[in-house]
Amino acid sequence: MLRTPTGGAGHGTAAAGERAMSIGTVLLQLRDEFPEVTISKIRFLETEGLIEPQRTASGYRKFGPADVERLAQVLRMQRDHYLPLKVIREHLEALARGEQVALPSGGGPGDPADALRDQDLGQATAARIGRSELLAATEATEEQLDEWESYGLIVPAAGGSYDAEAVNVARLVADLGRFGLEPRHLRAVKAAAEREAGLVEQVVAPLRRHRNPQTRAHAEATAKELADLSVRLHAALVQSALKAGFH
Repeated sequence: MLRTPTGGAGHGTAAAGERAMSIGTVLLQLRDEFPEVTISKIRFLETEGLIEPQRTASGYRKFGPADVERLAQVLRMQRDHYLPLKVIREHLEALARGEQVALPSGGGPGDPADALRDQDLGQATAARIGRSELLAATEATEEQLDEWESYGLIVPAAGGSYDAEAVNVARLVADLGRFGLEPRHLRAVKAAAEREAGLVEQVVAPLRRHRNPQTRAHAEATAKELADLSVRLHAALVQSALKAGFH
């Protein structure tokens, strides 16, 4: 069950005395729990009517604590329960009326959301979700998913299922698509990612072949750390290149 978020139906009207925040401040508050959230994602959810921040006279968004809590609740429903935005909106409207809401994928032993969270925490699991669940999680159409797969951005398993990383990739591809970036534009990004993965593999391959189980376990930890450093370096280089382009 979910509790009604602070602010109820009046999520777009901050009460007197509440500290108003810019969209950048909201992003920083959410990043710890939702590291992949972006300003464009927040704006998209506003466009879809899921959040309604106030606007200043000059048009800048101002968020109150109730807006931030509602936004976090929307992101949790997407991440943990793979709900499409239409269903999330219906749940929030029910909560605003004071109704108790039971989420449909909530916590059963075979729940794919729980299984994927286990995988993210490093627990041994072969968690997979089906095509319909992936489409629901990303708000994508069958045609879009077919195109993503044709360019190798999303790769299903032999049985047609998808893992947690496929969900993350699909969501990011969908977000980029809202800016006009098509799958064909992302081939260079995929090629760069494969080269970075190859560099990581060169480092950890000797460790993975070792007879000692602890050494093999160390290989996995090393691979994750190298991947994280590689992603951070990639982001820093992109930011640096963009700044250079503006000068």
